[in-house]
Amino acid sequence: MRAIVIGGGIGGLTAAVALTRRGWSVTVLEQAPVLEPVGAGIAVSANALYALDSIGAGAAVRRLASIQGDAGIRRRDGRWLTRTSEALARERYGASIVVLLRATLVGILVDLLPEGTLRLGTAVTAVDAGTGTVTTDAGELSADLVVAADGIHSLTRRTLFPAHPGPVYAGVTAWRLVTRRPEIDFGATESWGAGLAFGVTPLAGDQVYCYASDTVPAGGASADGEKAELVRLFGGWHDPIPQILRNVEPAAILRHDLYSLDEPLPAFHHGKVALLGDAAHAMTPNLGQGGCQAMEDAIVLAGLADRPGGLAAYTAARRPRTTKIVARSRAIGRLTRVRNPLAVALRDGAMLLGDRFTRSFMLRQLDDVLGWRPPTPPEPERAPQARDGGPGTAG
Repeated sequence: MRAIVIGGGIGGLTAAVALTRRGWSVTVLEQAPVLEPVGAGIAVSANALYALDSIGAGAAVRRLASIQGDAGIRRRDGRWLTRTSEALARERYGASIVVLLRATLVGILVDLLPEGTLRLGTAVTAVDAGTGTVTTDAGELSADLVVAADGIHSLTRRTLFPAHPGPVYAGVTAWRLVTRRPEIDFGATESWGAGLAFGVTPLAGDQVYCYASDTVPAGGASADGEKAELVRLFGGWHDPIPQILRNVEPAAILRHDLYSLDEPLPAFHHGKVALLGDAAHAMTPNLGQGGCQAMEDAIVLAGLADRPGGLAAYTAARRPRTTKIVARSRAIGRLTRVRNPLAVALRDGAMLLGDRFTRSFMLRQLDDVLGWRPPTPPEPERAPQARDGGPGTAG
Protein backbone atom coordinates (compact mmCIF):
# COMPACT_ATOMS: atom_id res chain seq x y z
CA MET A 1 0.00 0.00 0.00
CA ARG A 2 1.30 3.43 -0.95
CA ALA A 3 0.59 6.68 0.86
CA ILE A 4 1.49 10.26 0.05
CA VAL A 5 1.60 12.76 2.89
CA ILE A 6 1.32 16.42 1.87
CA GLY A 7 3.13 18.55 4.44
CA GLY A 8 6.16 17.90 6.63
CA GLY A 9 4.83 19.45 9.83
CA ILE A 10 4.23 17.60 13.07
CA GLY A 11 0.88 16.11 12.02
CA GLY A 12 2.17 14.97 8.63
CA LEU A 13 5.34 13.47 10.07
CA THR A 14 3.42 11.65 12.82
CA ALA A 15 1.12 10.20 10.16
CA ALA A 16 4.08 9.15 8.04
CA VAL A 17 5.73 7.33 10.97
CA ALA A 18 2.45 5.68 12.02
CA LEU A 19 1.66 4.49 8.48
CA THR A 20 5.20 3.23 7.94
CA ARG A 21 5.00 1.15 11.10
CA ARG A 22 1.80 -0.43 9.76
CA GLY A 23 3.47 -1.51 6.53
CA TRP A 24 2.69 1.38 4.18
CA SER A 25 5.20 2.73 1.70
CA VAL A 26 5.13 6.45 2.46
CA THR A 27 6.32 9.57 0.66
CA VAL A 28 6.19 12.93 2.44
CA LEU A 29 6.05 16.00 0.19
CA GLU A 30 7.18 19.26 1.77
CA GLN A 31 7.39 22.44 -0.27
CA ALA A 32 10.05 24.10 1.91
CA PRO A 33 13.66 23.40 0.88
CA VAL A 34 14.51 22.74 4.55
CA LEU A 35 12.34 21.90 7.52
CA GLU A 36 11.86 25.10 9.48
CA PRO A 37 9.04 24.49 11.98
CA VAL A 38 6.56 27.35 12.29
CA GLY A 39 6.44 28.69 15.85
CA ALA A 40 8.96 28.40 18.63
CA GLY A 41 7.64 25.73 20.99
CA ILE A 42 4.93 23.12 21.32
CA ALA A 43 3.15 21.69 24.36
CA VAL A 44 2.74 17.92 24.18
CA SER A 45 0.05 17.07 26.73
CA ALA A 46 -0.87 13.64 28.11
CA ASN A 47 -3.14 12.65 25.21
CA ALA A 48 -0.45 13.44 22.63
CA LEU A 49 2.26 11.75 24.69
CA TYR A 50 0.27 8.54 24.50
CA ALA A 51 -0.14 9.06 20.76
CA LEU A 52 3.64 9.38 20.43
CA ASP A 53 4.14 6.31 22.62
CA SER A 54 2.21 4.29 20.03
CA ILE A 55 4.79 5.08 17.32
CA GLY A 56 7.91 4.76 19.45
CA ALA A 57 8.53 8.51 19.87
CA GLY A 58 7.18 9.00 23.39
CA ALA A 59 10.28 8.12 25.37
CA ALA A 60 12.47 10.66 23.55
CA VAL A 61 9.92 13.40 24.20
CA ARG A 62 9.31 12.47 27.84
CA ARG A 63 13.03 12.79 28.57
CA LEU A 64 12.68 16.52 27.85
CA ALA A 65 10.06 17.11 30.56
CA SER A 66 10.91 20.23 32.58
CA ILE A 67 7.66 21.36 34.24
CA GLN A 68 7.57 20.85 38.00
CA GLY A 69 5.50 22.19 40.87
CA ASP A 70 2.46 24.42 40.45
CA ALA A 71 1.09 25.47 37.08
CA GLY A 72 -2.02 27.38 36.08
CA ILE A 73 -3.52 30.79 35.39
CA ARG A 74 -2.59 33.99 37.23
CA ARG A 75 -3.58 37.63 37.18
CA ARG A 76 -1.17 40.23 35.86
CA ASP A 77 -0.10 40.98 39.45
CA GLY A 78 0.81 37.31 40.00
CA ARG A 79 -2.16 36.17 42.10
CA TRP A 80 -3.30 32.66 41.19
CA LEU A 81 -6.75 32.37 39.61
CA THR A 82 -6.65 28.60 39.22
CA ARG A 83 -3.81 26.16 39.52
CA THR A 84 -2.83 22.55 39.60
CA SER A 85 0.48 20.74 39.78
CA GLU A 86 2.57 18.45 37.65
CA ALA A 87 2.13 15.73 40.26
CA LEU A 88 -1.68 15.97 40.21
CA ALA A 89 -1.72 15.82 36.41
CA ARG A 90 0.53 12.78 36.38
CA GLU A 91 -1.62 11.07 39.00
CA ARG A 92 -4.82 11.79 37.08
CA TYR A 93 -3.68 10.98 33.53
CA GLY A 94 -0.55 8.90 33.97
CA ALA A 95 1.45 11.67 32.29
CA SER A 96 1.78 15.41 32.58
CA ILE A 97 2.93 17.74 29.79
CA VAL A 98 6.19 18.26 27.96
CA VAL A 99 6.97 21.59 26.32
CA LEU A 100 9.80 21.45 23.80
CA LEU A 101 11.07 23.21 20.72
CA ARG A 102 9.09 22.35 17.60
CA ALA A 103 12.37 21.73 15.80
CA THR A 104 13.26 19.09 18.39
CA LEU A 105 9.98 17.23 17.93
CA VAL A 106 10.33 17.40 14.14
CA GLY A 107 13.81 15.91 14.44
CA ILE A 108 12.56 13.05 16.63
CA LEU A 109 9.86 12.17 14.10
CA VAL A 110 12.10 12.46 11.03
CA ASP A 111 14.63 10.12 12.63
CA LEU A 112 11.92 7.42 12.80
CA LEU A 113 11.30 7.53 9.04
CA PRO A 114 13.13 5.37 6.51
CA GLU A 115 15.77 7.19 4.49
CA GLY A 116 14.28 8.79 1.37
CA THR A 117 10.74 9.14 2.75
CA LEU A 118 10.92 12.93 2.95
CA ARG A 119 11.07 14.98 -0.25
CA LEU A 120 11.88 18.61 0.46
CA GLY A 121 11.41 21.46 -1.99
CA THR A 122 8.41 19.75 -3.60
CA ALA A 123 5.32 21.91 -4.04
CA VAL A 124 1.93 20.27 -4.55
CA THR A 125 -0.20 22.02 -7.17
CA ALA A 126 -3.24 19.71 -7.46
CA VAL A 127 -4.86 16.68 -5.83
CA ASP A 128 -7.31 14.25 -7.47
CA ALA A 129 -9.27 12.57 -4.68
CA GLY A 130 -10.82 10.01 -7.00
CA THR A 131 -7.58 8.54 -8.32
CA GLY A 132 -5.22 9.44 -5.50
CA THR A 133 -3.05 11.41 -7.94
CA VAL A 134 -0.95 14.27 -6.59
CA THR A 135 0.49 16.76 -9.03
CA THR A 136 3.71 18.51 -8.00
CA ASP A 137 6.14 20.89 -9.63
CA ALA A 138 8.31 17.80 -10.26
CA GLY A 139 5.62 15.60 -11.81
CA GLU A 140 2.76 13.31 -10.76
CA LEU A 141 2.57 10.63 -8.08
CA SER A 142 -0.25 8.22 -7.29
CA ALA A 143 -1.14 6.40 -4.09
CA ASP A 144 -3.83 4.37 -2.36
CA LEU A 145 -4.05 7.07 0.32
CA VAL A 146 -3.32 10.80 0.27
CA VAL A 147 -2.92 12.47 3.67
CA ALA A 148 -3.44 16.24 3.50
CA ALA A 149 -1.47 17.79 6.34
CA ASP A 150 -0.90 21.02 4.46
CA GLY A 151 -1.90 23.47 7.18
CA ILE A 152 -4.51 26.09 7.89
CA HIS A 153 -4.45 27.45 4.33
CA SER A 154 -4.67 23.93 2.87
CA LEU A 155 -4.84 23.75 -0.92
CA THR A 156 -6.30 20.27 -0.56
CA ARG A 157 -9.15 21.44 1.67
CA ARG A 158 -10.04 24.21 -0.76
CA THR A 159 -10.01 21.68 -3.62
CA LEU A 160 -12.21 19.12 -1.85
CA PHE A 161 -14.59 21.56 -0.14
CA PRO A 162 -14.66 24.74 -2.26
CA ALA A 163 -17.89 25.99 -0.63
CA HIS A 164 -16.44 25.97 2.88
CA PRO A 165 -15.76 29.51 4.19
CA GLY A 166 -12.27 28.63 5.41
CA PRO A 167 -10.37 30.11 8.35
CA VAL A 168 -11.56 33.27 10.10
CA TYR A 169 -9.64 35.76 12.22
CA ALA A 170 -9.94 35.01 15.94
CA GLY A 171 -9.60 38.66 16.92
CA VAL A 172 -6.17 38.11 18.48
CA THR A 173 -2.56 38.55 17.45
CA ALA A 174 0.08 36.43 19.16
CA TRP A 175 3.80 36.60 19.85
CA ARG A 176 6.07 33.60 20.49
CA LEU A 177 9.64 33.56 21.67
CA VAL A 178 12.40 31.42 23.15
CA THR A 179 15.13 32.99 25.26
CA ARG A 180 17.44 32.17 28.14
CA ARG A 181 15.81 31.26 31.41
CA PRO A 182 15.64 33.96 34.11
CA GLU A 183 17.74 33.42 37.23
CA ILE A 184 14.70 33.14 39.48
CA ASP A 185 12.37 30.27 40.30
CA PHE A 186 9.15 30.08 38.29
CA GLY A 187 6.69 27.50 37.03
CA ALA A 188 4.51 27.10 33.96
CA THR A 189 1.91 29.84 34.04
CA GLU A 190 -0.45 31.78 31.83
CA SER A 191 -1.34 35.23 33.11
CA TRP A 192 -4.46 37.16 32.10
CA GLY A 193 -5.15 40.86 32.08
CA ALA A 194 -7.71 43.00 30.26
CA GLY A 195 -7.65 41.64 26.71
CA LEU A 196 -4.07 40.43 27.20
CA ALA A 197 -2.40 37.13 28.07
CA PHE A 198 1.20 36.04 28.65
CA GLY A 199 2.37 32.42 29.00
CA VAL A 200 5.70 31.28 30.46
CA THR A 201 7.00 27.71 30.31
CA PRO A 202 10.48 26.43 31.23
CA LEU A 203 12.24 24.25 28.67
CA ALA A 204 14.91 21.62 29.20
CA GLY A 205 18.31 23.24 29.66
CA ASP A 206 18.54 26.95 30.30
CA GLN A 207 15.77 28.19 28.01
CA VAL A 208 12.19 29.39 28.46
CA TYR A 209 9.34 29.42 25.93
CA CYS A 210 6.83 32.26 26.07
CA TYR A 211 3.76 33.38 24.19
CA ALA A 212 1.61 36.48 24.46
CA SER A 213 -1.59 37.77 22.89
CA ASP A 214 -3.46 41.03 22.43
CA THR A 215 -6.93 41.80 21.12
CA VAL A 216 -6.31 43.93 18.03
CA PRO A 217 -7.44 44.09 14.38
CA ALA A 218 -5.73 41.72 11.95
CA GLY A 219 -2.72 42.83 9.95
CA GLY A 220 -1.23 45.16 12.52
CA ALA A 221 2.45 45.72 13.15
CA SER A 222 4.38 47.45 15.91
CA ALA A 223 5.90 50.71 14.71
CA ASP A 224 8.72 50.55 17.27
CA GLY A 225 9.36 46.82 16.91
CA GLU A 226 7.82 43.76 18.53
CA LYS A 227 10.08 43.75 21.60
CA ALA A 228 9.17 47.35 22.39
CA GLU A 229 5.48 46.47 21.97
CA LEU A 230 5.75 43.53 24.37
CA VAL A 231 7.54 45.68 26.93
CA ARG A 232 4.82 48.32 26.59
CA LEU A 233 2.05 45.77 27.09
CA PHE A 234 3.61 43.42 29.67
CA GLY A 235 6.64 45.16 31.17
CA GLY A 236 4.74 45.95 34.39
CA TRP A 237 3.39 42.43 34.95
CA HIS A 238 4.60 40.00 37.61
CA ASP A 239 7.99 38.26 37.63
CA PRO A 240 9.56 36.66 35.67
CA ILE A 241 7.87 38.40 32.69
CA PRO A 242 9.82 41.71 32.83
CA GLN A 243 13.17 39.89 33.09
CA ILE A 244 12.27 37.60 30.18
CA LEU A 245 11.47 40.60 28.01
CA ARG A 246 14.78 42.21 28.94
CA ASN A 247 16.63 39.03 27.97
CA VAL A 248 15.01 38.27 24.63
CA GLU A 249 16.67 39.26 21.37
CA PRO A 250 14.29 41.12 19.04
CA ALA A 251 15.02 38.69 16.20
CA ALA A 252 13.76 35.79 18.37
CA ILE A 253 10.21 37.20 18.57
CA LEU A 254 7.62 35.84 16.13
CA ARG A 255 4.27 37.57 15.58
CA HIS A 256 1.23 36.02 13.88
CA ASP A 257 -2.46 36.81 13.69
CA LEU A 258 -4.54 33.84 14.87
CA TYR A 259 -7.12 32.13 12.65
CA SER A 260 -9.36 29.11 13.14
CA LEU A 261 -11.88 26.98 11.27
CA ASP A 262 -14.99 27.90 13.21
CA GLU A 263 -17.34 26.09 10.82
CA PRO A 264 -16.59 22.34 10.82
CA LEU A 265 -15.90 20.62 7.53
CA PRO A 266 -18.66 18.27 6.35
CA ALA A 267 -16.10 15.43 6.48
CA PHE A 268 -12.39 14.89 7.01
CA HIS A 269 -12.11 12.71 3.92
CA HIS A 270 -13.14 12.54 0.28
CA GLY A 271 -12.28 9.73 -2.11
CA LYS A 272 -8.75 8.59 -1.33
CA VAL A 273 -7.85 11.75 0.59
CA ALA A 274 -7.90 12.31 4.37
CA LEU A 275 -7.28 15.67 5.99
CA LEU A 276 -5.67 16.07 9.39
CA GLY A 277 -4.43 18.75 11.77
CA ASP A 278 -4.93 22.39 10.80
CA ALA A 279 -6.07 21.38 7.32
CA ALA A 280 -9.08 19.68 8.93
CA HIS A 281 -9.78 21.62 12.14
CA ALA A 282 -7.50 24.61 12.72
CA MET A 283 -8.05 25.95 16.23
CA THR A 284 -6.84 28.79 18.41
CA PRO A 285 -3.96 27.87 20.76
CA ASN A 286 -5.88 28.54 24.00
CA LEU A 287 -6.11 24.86 24.96
CA GLY A 288 -2.65 24.01 23.63
CA GLN A 289 -4.25 21.28 21.53
CA GLY A 290 -3.56 22.20 17.91
CA GLY A 291 -0.52 20.00 17.48
CA CYS A 292 -1.82 17.42 19.96
CA GLN A 293 -5.01 16.88 17.97
CA ALA A 294 -2.98 16.53 14.78
CA MET A 295 -1.00 13.74 16.44
CA GLU A 296 -4.23 12.06 17.56
CA ASP A 297 -5.56 12.34 13.99
CA ALA A 298 -2.45 10.68 12.62
CA ILE A 299 -2.62 7.69 14.95
CA VAL A 300 -6.34 7.11 14.38
CA LEU A 301 -6.00 7.46 10.60
CA ALA A 302 -3.10 5.02 10.42
CA GLY A 303 -5.13 2.44 12.34
CA LEU A 304 -8.16 2.71 10.06
CA ALA A 305 -6.86 3.55 6.59
CA ASP A 306 -6.29 -0.03 5.41
CA ARG A 307 -9.75 -1.23 6.45
CA PRO A 308 -12.91 -1.22 4.27
CA GLY A 309 -14.64 2.11 4.84
CA GLY A 310 -11.62 3.21 6.87
CA LEU A 311 -11.65 6.88 5.86
CA ALA A 312 -15.35 7.24 6.70
CA ALA A 313 -14.59 5.65 10.06
CA TYR A 314 -11.76 8.18 10.50
CA THR A 315 -14.16 11.07 9.95
CA ALA A 316 -16.65 9.49 12.36
CA ALA A 317 -13.96 9.11 15.02
CA ARG A 318 -12.28 12.50 14.70
CA ARG A 319 -14.81 15.09 13.50
CA PRO A 320 -17.05 15.14 16.64
CA ARG A 321 -14.09 15.27 19.04
CA THR A 322 -12.14 17.97 17.25
CA THR A 323 -15.27 20.07 16.64
CA LYS A 324 -15.84 20.23 20.41
CA ILE A 325 -12.20 21.09 21.10
CA VAL A 326 -12.16 23.84 18.47
CA ALA A 327 -15.24 25.40 20.08
CA ARG A 328 -13.86 25.09 23.61
CA SER A 329 -10.54 26.63 22.64
CA ARG A 330 -12.38 29.52 20.99
CA ALA A 331 -14.47 30.01 24.16
CA ILE A 332 -11.37 30.22 26.35
CA GLY A 333 -9.90 32.67 23.87
CA ARG A 334 -12.95 34.88 24.31
CA LEU A 335 -12.30 34.94 28.07
CA THR A 336 -8.78 36.26 27.49
CA ARG A 337 -10.17 39.00 25.21
CA VAL A 338 -12.40 40.54 27.90
CA ARG A 339 -11.47 44.21 28.44
CA ASN A 340 -14.34 45.73 30.41
CA PRO A 341 -13.16 46.07 34.06
CA LEU A 342 -16.42 44.65 35.46
CA ALA A 343 -16.31 41.68 33.09
CA VAL A 344 -12.65 41.06 34.00
CA ALA A 345 -13.56 41.09 37.72
CA LEU A 346 -16.43 38.65 37.15
CA ARG A 347 -14.22 36.32 35.08
CA ASP A 348 -11.46 36.32 37.68
CA GLY A 349 -13.90 35.89 40.54
CA ALA A 350 -15.54 32.87 38.95
CA MET A 351 -12.16 31.21 38.44
CA LEU A 352 -11.08 31.92 42.02
CA LEU A 353 -14.32 30.47 43.34
CA GLY A 354 -13.96 27.26 41.35
CA ASP A 355 -10.35 26.85 42.41
CA ARG A 356 -11.21 27.40 46.08
CA PHE A 357 -13.53 24.39 46.17
CA THR A 358 -11.14 21.91 44.60
CA ARG A 359 -7.46 21.99 43.69
CA SER A 360 -8.20 19.72 40.74
CA PHE A 361 -10.78 22.17 39.29
CA MET A 362 -8.53 23.10 36.38
CA LEU A 363 -7.71 19.49 35.50
CA ARG A 364 -11.28 18.25 35.82
CA GLN A 365 -12.36 20.64 33.07
CA LEU A 366 -9.97 18.85 30.72
CA ASP A 367 -10.69 15.21 31.48
CA ASP A 368 -12.31 14.53 28.12
CA VAL A 369 -9.38 16.17 26.30
CA LEU A 370 -6.37 14.86 28.22
CA GLY A 371 -7.90 11.47 29.00
CA TRP A 372 -7.80 10.31 25.35
CA ARG A 373 -5.82 7.15 24.60
CA PRO A 374 -4.84 5.58 21.25
CA PRO A 375 -7.35 3.02 20.00
CA THR A 376 -4.65 0.31 19.71
CA PRO A 377 -2.00 -0.75 22.23
CA PRO A 378 1.37 1.02 21.95
CA GLU A 379 4.00 -0.67 19.85
CA PRO A 380 7.38 -1.38 21.49
CA GLU A 381 9.96 1.37 21.29
CA ARG A 382 12.36 0.95 18.38
CA ALA A 383 15.82 2.41 18.22
CA PRO A 384 15.96 5.13 15.55
CA GLN A 385 17.99 4.44 12.43
CA ALA A 386 21.41 6.01 12.35
CA ARG A 387 21.44 9.11 10.17
CA ASP A 388 24.16 11.22 8.64
CA GLY A 389 22.61 14.58 9.42
CA GLY A 390 20.60 14.51 6.21
CA PRO A 391 17.58 16.66 5.35
CA GLY A 392 15.14 17.22 8.16
CA THR A 393 17.31 16.28 11.17
CA ALA A 394 16.19 19.39 12.96
CA GLY A 395 16.49 18.28 16.59
